[in-house]
Amino acid sequence: MGGLALLWGSAFLWIKLALDSGLTPFHIAFVRSALGSAVLLVLARGARQRLPRDRGTWGHLVVAALFCNALPFLLFGIGERTVDSGLAGVLHATTPLWSVLISTLIGTERTMHPVRLGGLLLGFAGTLVIFAPWEATGLLSGGALALLGASASYAVGFAYMGSRLTGRGTAPLALSAAQLVAATALGVPALLADGTAHVDLGPRVVLAVAVLGICSTGFTFYLSYRLIADEGATSTATIGYLLPVVSVALGAIVLDEELGLRVIAGAAVVLTGVAATRWRTRPSSPARTADRAGLGSVRK
Repeated sequence: MGGLALLWGSAFLWIKLALDSGLTPFHIAFVRSALGSAVLLVLARGARQRLPRDRGTWGHLVVAALFCNALPFLLFGIGERTVDSGLAGVLHATTPLWSVLISTLIGTERTMHPVRLGGLLLGFAGTLVIFAPWEATGLLSGGALALLGASASYAVGFAYMGSRLTGRGTAPLALSAAQLVAATALGVPALLADGTAHVDLGPRVVLAVAVLGICSTGFTFYLSYRLIADEGATSTATIGYLLPVVSVALGAIVLDEELGLRVIAGAAVVLTGVAATRWRTRPSSPARTADRAGLGSVRK
């Protein structure tokens, strides 16, 4: 879990370093997907997992790749042009909030417990605290909105993957590899339109995109699936609480970024809200179930 949090949370640092070295968000999104897919294709081949071959599955993969990879990868690059990497990690923590909101709107979240509803409202209140739109010096900008859009796009992608791709016979590693292959293909037209003539591939930018694509994308996908298999989805989801800590720490240590008290307070409110949205009712004990069914006297 610690390794996954470090790899995933450091992605915002590598994006910032790549942008500072002259790459555009289109370059970063394409190279990240290409290197990540290469890693997963090698791992899938080693595990003897075959990519899906039917057109229907690939059609769903293209949609999932758009919302869960190509679009958010691009929006994170756009957002970090004007927003610090630490804050980018904080805004990424709103993804579970978007997930709860979207699942409620589309009907997969049939009952909204007051605790979860309060967490949803609290999380978005924390986002408002971070942005402070009531202040002239607030962080509400195109870059910050792009980062929020990336988090919302992840939530849409996760919902689509859950309803159309997972649990349908394709091994998870092969499925994730195919999805990043689709994301790479989606990035080709944008990359050609953006051009590469002005790119200076120095050691710093090569290191940044290599670590971003291989470690923070490819191995991150692989470790996520391994952790889900070993510890379960609920334990794996707690990684989301660690990402802002990693991104803020690396931004401060490596890039000398500063975060004001308002941003730190807003981040704490957001994470508290996210924790509340994960609240679940404990299953009733057999004794309570029997009593509620009117069987208490029979049992006695």
